[in-house]
Parts: sequence; structure tokens; C-alpha cells
Amino acid sequence: MDFTKPINLSKHFRNTWMRKWNWDMNYLRSALTETYKIDKVGNNKYEAYTKKGGKNRKIIFTIINDEIFIITGAER
Repeated sequence: MDFTKPINLSKHFRNTWMRKWNWDMNYLRSALTETYKIDKVGNNKYEAYTKKGGKNRKIIFTIINDEIFIITGAER
């Protein structure tokens, strides 16, 4: 999967998960490129699993018009 496309964040993801995890856009892009598993859960919706900061993180995103839109995240 190509993670060099522009990334746009939902307000929910930016205000909750990005702050909680203390991530910035560069760290988010590196987390997406280092995913160990990507599941397709809809037409354009994906779940990416990555291990950053000693914990497993799940990032739910979609690809719309050559842009990655991050919907939300979760900890596992």
C-alpha cells in the first residue's frame, strides 16, 4: 500500500488518539509504513495494525481520491 499520499485526519482522531499517543504527522506516516497487518473491511476502508511505543495500535482509514483519510484509532 502506498502511504506517500497526502494524509488527512478526522477531528476525532486528531483530538483524541494523536494527543493520547503523543504523535505528530511524521510519526503517524512512519507508523503506517511499518504496519505488520492491513485488513480490508469495506470497499475503501482499511484497518492497519502497527506496534509503536511498546503497544499495538490500530488505525482505521479510507482512501478517497488519492488521499488517505484517518477515521479513528484504537489500542490493543
